[in-house]
Amino acid sequence: MGKPTGFLEYNRQLPEDRPVEERIQDWGEFHTHFDIPKLQLQGARCMDCGVPFCHAGMQIGRTSIGCPLNNLIPEWNDLVYKGDIEEAYRRLSLTSNFPEFTGRVCPALCEGSCTLGMHDPAVTVKNIEVHIIDTMFAEGKVKPRIPQRSTEKRVAVVGSGPSGLACADMLNQMGHKVTVFERADRPGGLLMYGIPNMKLDKKIVERRIKLMEDEGIVFKTNTEVGKNYPAVKLVDEFDAVVLCTGATNPRTLNVEGAGLKGVYYAVDFLTRNTKSLLDSDFKDRSYINPKDKNVIIVGGGDTGTDCVGTSIRHGCKSVTQLEIMGELSENRGPDNPWPEWPRIKKTDYGQEEAIYLYGKDPREYLTTITKIEGNEKGEVSKVHTVQVDWSTGAPVPVKGTEKVRDCDLVLIAMGFLGPEQQLIDQLTLAKTARSNIFANEADHKTSMKGIFAAGDCRRGQSLVVWAIREGREAAQAVNEYLMK
Repeated sequence: MGKPTGFLEYNRQLPEDRPVEERIQDWGEFHTHFDIPKLQLQGARCMDCGVPFCHAGMQIGRTSIGCPLNNLIPEWNDLVYKGDIEEAYRRLSLTSNFPEFTGRVCPALCEGSCTLGMHDPAVTVKNIEVHIIDTMFAEGKVKPRIPQRSTEKRVAVVGSGPSGLACADMLNQMGHKVTVFERADRPGGLLMYGIPNMKLDKKIVERRIKLMEDEGIVFKTNTEVGKNYPAVKLVDEFDAVVLCTGATNPRTLNVEGAGLKGVYYAVDFLTRNTKSLLDSDFKDRSYINPKDKNVIIVGGGDTGTDCVGTSIRHGCKSVTQLEIMGELSENRGPDNPWPEWPRIKKTDYGQEEAIYLYGKDPREYLTTITKIEGNEKGEVSKVHTVQVDWSTGAPVPVKGTEKVRDCDLVLIAMGFLGPEQQLIDQLTLAKTARSNIFANEADHKTSMKGIFAAGDCRRGQSLVVWAIREGREAAQAVNEYLMK
């Protein structure tokens, strides 16, 4: 450890995001980087503790402890402190396929389990991680890794989200011939169309895809297996198949008026926005436009926040984010001890921007929609809401809290129920009670020989970092199956 007393001498610091008044005018990334001297001081805070929970990577019940990729965090923090960014990159690459993605969009489970975080602000990990990989790309030191040999085994990966990309990357380096099928017009899945550009610039995704193509991976876009590419053909033509289709079946809003014009799923809203931005810088007008509209978002998670930020950049009149659950405390509760991921209230970029523009946090807690009203054209005009009480264990409407709100656009960001079922049914795969593909975590094998599953379609809606881990594990299982 380069600085044994670093955590005593230096405070946790993060680079300031771009000013709100500036960033809401464009679609550029809002995060910035520290210069090297400041970054080194943050690396010096790493304690090199005897049991580093930061890279434990365990799932206990519904909570996570440490990095699911088991990143060697103390090692590369120390290397950054010493100024050896290139060696830090080598250590980071041992466990992480795409640190440029996780360093931008991961909630940093590692920091939630940092030993220093028991009594002081946690060691900076996420910001150091993204700086390492961005520096290596900027210096031209991230180069294609061409496999030295080929097994001549053909593997199909269905879906090019984080699990599919990680699986394809690993299998390709093992010497297998990998083809990735993606139904959208661009590879990347959730990374391309589910996360807005200001949080993850699509040039970052395209740069990694280009690198993977240079390494020999074939991407087939506009190809939906089970529709314009028969599932039976996939099974016949490849030695193994890995399904990484994600959990894209959205949870519905079951209230009167949910079918009116102006009610959209958040995933459709975000997808059409990013596609229009990339295709024409919005000149094609093919996106869902919130300009001058009263926007109500149902759901308080990351996707809801992304809808807030996107609506603001288009010039919405107002934005409200409804959350059926109660407001979290700003400190850990007794039922959420370290090293569990801290379930505390956080104000993300979208809320910061809404506070700046409208003078208040857009989130309203313990509130749900009971009805959506439309005008004579069948368009959304008003939304009826009520507050709820959870004291009985279920949400019970509270009399006297009913409210009618002006609304022109409703965005449903209530999460997902599981994967779409068409391809699963065509392949007659066994499913779990939650409609996910049944496949053991140990070997990722489905009920059909030669077909594997990884990511959200197997485990349910989760984080990008867990999807990458699933893709890596599935690749190992496929390699063992092919090379027996």
